[in-house]
Amino acid sequence: MQRDFPSLKIPKELKPYFQEYDIARLNLSRDANLIIQRTLEFGTWDELRWLFEMYRSKRIRLFLREHGERQLKPVTFSYWRKLLNIRRWKKSPFVVGRGELWDH
Repeated sequence: MQRDFPSLKIPKELKPYFQEYDIARLNLSRDANLIIQRTLEFGTWDELRWLFEMYRSKRIRLFLREHGERQLKPVTFSYWRKLLNIRRWKKSPFVVGRGELWDH
């Protein structure tokens, strides 16, 4: 179930992670995947604490299962997958062998 966040705002400390966006226009419900992705990838412990209070573990686990492998760096995805005990997730449809993408 999607939580509704009518008047809540993203903490100003997260602004550097959304440089290409107007942070005041981001919506906590509509832009949840973006907010979760950027905060899991770059957030400090205090920012991560805010993220888990805002979205709860269940919603963050859903993001990891549905989008984590494609939207997070491999090391970040592996860290959160292990920490939150994610055993099944949607695999990326783009199979690229190690070192194949930038070898030329």
